[in-house]
Amino acid sequence: MLRLCANIGFLFPEAPFLERFDAAARAGFSAVEFASPYEYSAAELRSRLSAAGLAQVLINSPAGNRAAGERGFACLPDRVGAFRDGVMQALDYAVALDCKLVHVMAGMPPAALAYDTALALYGANLAWAGERALTAGVKLVIEPLNPRDAPGYLLRTQEQGAAIVAAIGHDRLGLQFDIYHCQIAQGDVTTRLAALMPVIDHMQLADVPGRHEPGTGEIGWEHVFRRIDELGYAGWIGCEYAPLGDTVAGLAWRQRYGV
Repeated sequence: MLRLCANIGFLFPEAPFLERFDAAARAGFSAVEFASPYEYSAAELRSRLSAAGLAQVLINSPAGNRAAGERGFACLPDRVGAFRDGVMQALDYAVALDCKLVHVMAGMPPAALAYDTALALYGANLAWAGERALTAGVKLVIEPLNPRDAPGYLLRTQEQGAAIVAAIGHDRLGLQFDIYHCQIAQGDVTTRLAALMPVIDHMQLADVPGRHEPGTGEIGWEHVFRRIDELGYAGWIGCEYAPLGDTVAGLAWRQRYGV
């Protein structure tokens, strides 16, 4: 049986953020994920998780100023200090929330920076972060983003992500395979899932092109879910989509696809 968690940064927009924990539990979820916990104290979030009986599956490292286009610092030569501070903050939150996965944001290299230079720094920073995460009992994951939603993002393909995991070591780093991003950027989703499953530690979903519920777009979800199950994936799948309407009503797709 596939394990789905609610991304409460996307789901339940009908409620203020801190009320979404209870909303997720009432909707039948046993775990949640969200990108940025840093607007709240770890103690407040831990209290909300405990009261709702939820596990925290995933958080992101600090992304910086999203409104200004920042998506992390791991590939930026002039932001190494900010990267390291962000990693340590993320690990502190992860430990406090008993969250075993932290998605490390790669960043958007400036046009004047050679891509290979940015990629080399990214690898060095991930190696540094991976050592700290291992000591903290946390696993880091990296996620390729599609160029339509994140033009200029350093990490572009699933295979590139898997190669970086191999270089750093899968004990320290895993691949976060987002079906939505893969479909837009590369396609051939289930073939890639089969090839890369040994290094996939987290997955996320949304339909294409609108990033809404499964069944609202072009992806053949019955086949995708069946293949994930057949491949023996035991991790979580984050429901990271923007509901077309009421979140709970939109969750009817779970019954439709038997997940």
